[in-house]
This record gives sequence, C-alpha cells and structure tokens, in this order.
Amino acid sequence: MLTLINLNGTEHRKELRRLCKQQKGLKRAQFGSAVEYHPHSKLPPTVHHFSDFSRSCSSEDQVPHNNSPWEPFQTRLDFEVAEIALEAAMTEEQTNRLLDLDIFTLQSHDEVRSLWEMASERYMPFRKDVVSVKHQDETHEFDMHYCPLWDWALDLLTSQLLSDAKPLAFILYADKSKLSSFGTEKGYLIIARIANLPVHIHNSNTALGGGRVIGWLPIVPKDQNHTKKKSFVDFKNAVWHNSFYQLLQSIELHSKTGYWFECGDQIRCRLWPLILILSGDYKEQCVMALIRGVKGKFPCPVCLVPQDEQSVNRVFVLRTSCNSQQVLCTVRGKHTEKEKEEALKAYSVRNVENIFWKFFLADVHRALSIDRLHMNHEGLWGDHLWEDLLFWISDLGRDTATKLDAKYVILHKCDFDALPRWPNLTHFKTVMSVDFNDGSLHEDISKDILRQSQSKLGYLLLRCIHYYIEFDIYASFKVHTEETIAAERAALNKFSDLMEEYIPESQPETSKNWNFLKKHMITHVFNDILAKGATRNYNTKPNEKMHGGLRKIYLRRTNFKDVAPQFDELDNYSRNATDDPETNKTLDELLADPIVHVHLGSKQGRHSFSDIMDAHGTDRAFTDFRTKLNVFLNVFLPQNGIPLPDGPGRALHLRADDEVNYESMVDWCLHRDLLRCSPKFYGSLRFDCVIMKTTDKPFFTHLMYLFGCSIGDTDLALALIHPYDVGIGVCRRQDVDLGLWCAVLARDPETDGDHLVIHTIDADMFLCIKSLQA
Repeated sequence: MLTLINLNGTEHRKELRRLCKQQKGLKRAQFGSAVEYHPHSKLPPTVHHFSDFSRSCSSEDQVPHNNSPWEPFQTRLDFEVAEIALEAAMTEEQTNRLLDLDIFTLQSHDEVRSLWEMASERYMPFRKDVVSVKHQDETHEFDMHYCPLWDWALDLLTSQLLSDAKPLAFILYADKSKLSSFGTEKGYLIIARIANLPVHIHNSNTALGGGRVIGWLPIVPKDQNHTKKKSFVDFKNAVWHNSFYQLLQSIELHSKTGYWFECGDQIRCRLWPLILILSGDYKEQCVMALIRGVKGKFPCPVCLVPQDEQSVNRVFVLRTSCNSQQVLCTVRGKHTEKEKEEALKAYSVRNVENIFWKFFLADVHRALSIDRLHMNHEGLWGDHLWEDLLFWISDLGRDTATKLDAKYVILHKCDFDALPRWPNLTHFKTVMSVDFNDGSLHEDISKDILRQSQSKLGYLLLRCIHYYIEFDIYASFKVHTEETIAAERAALNKFSDLMEEYIPESQPETSKNWNFLKKHMITHVFNDILAKGATRNYNTKPNEKMHGGLRKIYLRRTNFKDVAPQFDELDNYSRNATDDPETNKTLDELLADPIVHVHLGSKQGRHSFSDIMDAHGTDRAFTDFRTKLNVFLNVFLPQNGIPLPDGPGRALHLRADDEVNYESMVDWCLHRDLLRCSPKFYGSLRFDCVIMKTTDKPFFTHLMYLFGCSIGDTDLALALIHPYDVGIGVCRRQDVDLGLWCAVLARDPETDGDHLVIHTIDADMFLCIKSLQA
C-alpha cells in the first residue's frame, strides 16, 4: 500500500508545535539531571528537570564582533586572494602573475609575504631550544621546536573564546607522522587543545580554538650498536621527556600558584592550568607513563594488570604518579644494577624521571585515556574480531567468501554492495579481499548488520560481535547518563561472558592468543567517562586527521630541508583565517532556520500530472497517483482549515532531496538528516527509509517520491511513501541472538519482502530502535 503524507504542515504548525512541546514537557517533567557539587563548595545537590533545561546560544551583544577580520590586509578581497595563494601553494612567479590582473590593491608576492608576517605577530612564535641528554658518558644534543603552552593558551584567552574560566584544562597529543611518501622524512608532532572550549570547537582544526601543532619533538636516530638495549631505550625516553618539558615548563609554576589574568571579556580570573587529558596510541602512552610495554609484567599504563590476565574483564589496582615516584626512589637506593633492574621489572617501569610529576594535580596515569580509534576500531575489532571472522568465512570455502562480497552472504543479511548508503558511513563494494589501514573504515564495517553463519563457532563469534558493537556505540555517545553507562557496562559484561565461551572452543582451530592489552584497556572506559566526559574528548581521531594536512604542507610548501621552522611559519600564516570558531563556517555561510522541520531541496521545476505519469507510468507506485493525491488533499485540507483550490488543476513543485531537522535522543540537540529520494544518485537508485511517527504508533516507511504542492497561497511539502507497517510475528532465534530488527533498511534475502533495520549506523538510530523494542 502506498500512502501520501504531509511533511511540513501548514501555517497552523506553530500551534501544533506548541501543543507538542507542552505534551513533551509534561512527559519529561518527571525526569531530569541531578548535580552533586564538590564537598569543598558546600553547596547542596540540585535537580534540574528536562522541562526547565535547554541549550541556548549567547545573545548577539555577548558575542565579540570584528568588522574587518582581514586586517592587516586592506580589503577582504586582498585577504581572500592571499589565502587562496597560500592554500594552493602558489610560487612567487604564479602569485605575481595573479596580482598583475590589477583588481587588487596588492602589488607583489613580497607584499603578500610581509602582510602575512605582520598578521602572524599577533600570535606567540615558535622557539628553538637545544635539549642535552647523556648516554654512556656522552652528551647528545637535539633541537626542540615549540611554542610555550602557556603563551599559546593566553593567545586564546585574549580572543574572548574563554570567559570566566578558572581551571584551564589542556588536552595534549603526541605521535610520529610520516611526512614523505616513503616515510624517509618523519615529524614527531605535539598537538594541544583546550578542554574548556565546547567540544565542537576544540575538536576542530579551525585557526581559532581548534587543535594546533605547538611542538616538534626530536627523533633519536637509530643506532645499530645499541638498538633494543635497555640503556638506549631509556635514553630515548629521557630525550622525549626532557624535550616535552621545554613545552610544559611555562605552566609549571602556574599549576601550583595560579595566574591572575584579564580575559578578553575584561574579567580578571585566577587560572589554574591543568593537564587533564593525554591522548595517544598505546606506544605513546607507554612513553608518557614510562612503562615497559606489552612484554612487561604489568603492561597497562593505567593499572597493574598482570601479563597473563589481560583478557579478564575487571579493573585491577590503579597506578598513581605517587606510587611510581616511590618505586623510582626505592630503585635508585639500590646498590647494584641487577637489584635496580629487578625492582624496575617488578612494576614494569623505567629508570627515567617523568616530567609530568613536576606539575600540580597532574597524575599521568589518570590523564591517559582510552582511545576508541586504536583500542577498538583498529585494535580489538580490526586486528582480532574481524580477523577471526574472516577465518571462519574462509573455513567454509571459497564460494562462501565470494558470496559475501557478491550476492548472498553468510555473514551479512545482504551483500555489502547492496547495503543502502548513509551520510558519513563508508559504502563498501567488497571487504573480503581489501586491506584496511584506516580505523574509521573498520568502524564502518562493524556497523553493518549480521546474520547466522553455517559454522557453530562462527555463529558464536557473531554473538560476541553483536555485543561488542553495542558496547562501542554506547562508548561513542556524546552525552551520558547513569542509564547509558549501566547499559554500556551490561553490553561489555555480555561480550566478555560470550568471549570466555568462544576463546577456549576456538583456539584449537584458530591458534589465536586473546590475552592482549587492547582487550583489557576497554575496561577503563567507564572511569574515563566519569572523570573526563564523553570519549570524543580524548579520541585521537581529530588529531590523526591533521597528519594528512601536514603531509600536504611538506610536499607543496617546503624545500624538504630543515622543515620544522617552515612548518612553524606557515602555521602562523594559516591561523589568520576568517572562520567563525562557534560554527566553523566562513563569513558567507549562514545557519539554516532551525524551526522548519522539513525542507525540500534540489528543485526540478513545475510539472503537471501528465508529466509525472509520463515519467513514471511503468512504476506501480504511481498507479492512480492523481486519485490518491486528490483523496488525501480532500481530507487533509479541511482538517487543517485550508480552503480548497478554485482552479481546475494543481501545480506540483518536484524536488529530490529532503532535509529533516530532528531532536537527537543522544544529546537532545537539534540535528539534521539529508534524505535522498532519487532514481539517479551518483548513478544508482537511492530511496531512503524513515521512521514515521503517528498518533497510533511509529512505523518504518520507504520514501518513493518527494514533491511540493501549491494549493492557492499554501505550499505543502508532501511525500509518496510505502509503509512497512505489517507485523512480522514471532522473531527468529538468530535475530534475537544477534540483535537484528525486521533508518536504513536492508533486504533480507531469506524472506522475500522482509527488511532488516541497520540500527547501528549512528547513536541516535540505535536509541530509537531501543525505545521501540522497549
């Protein structure tokens, strides 16, 4: 059955919206959030009901304005052409040829360069210091390029991005990056972000408020005479910490005494710098915590989990900076090197002074954070669960592996190429024969739907993967409540229980060792969320994205010699952007009206009924289209007080895309989905599915046609839909085991006409389906 629905309502929709909000407020009044203050504040706990809770933007008079953000360039046109020349890495000759067009006030490449240098003087420049570290009675010197962390922070404070701030929390990330294609040239970058800023600002790469490369750590060259020797490994760790201290030295005193500063809003605040989050992959975390890595007796940088108990689902005694200092102090009191080494091995630590001990309230083991990109997507899933899954598929034979990529799947309910597209979700044509080196792609694969395998152990593994995916989705939430954390714990416990059943049964065939650190590290996610908020605050993904831009700069804008100073100079130039840090939009981009629920786009002009029938005459969905529309309008228009048209015909405005604003169940903010309804979307059919909310109950429906209809002076946004509202009866056991639902709907090849809901495409859809199941 095909049905016509109204998408946007009429001029009465404001009154309907008011009544809906009133009903929603009555429903939510019993819920809320409890705020428990620190005991030192001596404030009683408070409860804020949803009916009183809202998120609002600053009023216009509170937002600082700059009427000429392109200064010191004379005009905006001058700045934009200079910015284009910089981004395109134009040579001096190309820039001069462009300026010869005589439509700019700029005269030459030299003038553009001098203006960039003048603009960059507003920001603290990089410094170059020499770090000296001894190794076997020989002193080695290394260049350290950096911007003092405190100076960089004060630059942001004067910009009015932060106001009335007291604790000033830093997020620090470090990692090596291959700058050249063959990896012969590397950079060891440090990226800083300020956690006080809204997450959409500090996780961005905008010039103002986003992440910034503030240091280049020296890379100790390999020495074949000392490689893998304990003394040489300790030496490299000492170089790292001594160099990192150059960056942090500017906040050492302020972390203990505070710092009075007049911010951009002319309010004096006493700022307390705090290293809240240290972000990095496991290798970097070992260097930061100065532990011995995966081969040590206690390989976790956060707790003292024994080497042979990493697959156990529990948190062990936590490491602390205080205990690590005591261990090192005791070790250095030993008389012989053998005694020292045995004492160090007992706690899996190194005989190196940790520079983070110098800073007040900076416990390095608490600052280290779980990283979903490396621990989950590239680690537990990409290197282990996914590899075992491929093993069981290959074990069923070549034909099965071919079916997975082609037509009928053992793992999935439909082939990967037939899965519907979805915004921000990678679409795969094949997966069996592709090697992935991107954790985001592994994350997207894990979101696809599952089905029963012909292998008993393969099916058990699919059940494990089902709960892994649930756990990872909960971990990705932007906002957490006690209920979501409890649900996340339950998913992890179920995953661990099933893995304890799967591991001993599968090891005789797979010979896989599941006693590895990344399986253990996920147990720390709950403490991280409670202490430092949602995982997106310390995910390495925003920092990893900056590596690609650095490679482009190296390739296009440097002479490949002594590149660190060149990076610093170009970075200062690029910080003079005209993007709005609150929206990450350019000067000309305007925010969409958040009130309109549905907006139809991609106008295709006016069409008559005969035009529509000629174009879709062979499509059964359009059978009696004119009659269906006539019946619908004759009922809908009088119900909503819209006069029936006087003319003999109706004109339809056809559009292909549908922008829908909705309130997310994850963070209760307004979000936008772009729905597609097109016979030629990049050469393929694209007719999206949605959840339709009615007075009776919600149901899934397939968009067949989106169009606008002009009735007198009223414009209606309408859709021809195919509702999936027939009950499916009793769910199959495999659907219950794997959490399948019969929105992105994928065809079920086992039952003609049935579809499965891919509810793991994003967190909001995940919660929507959970609410329907409840």
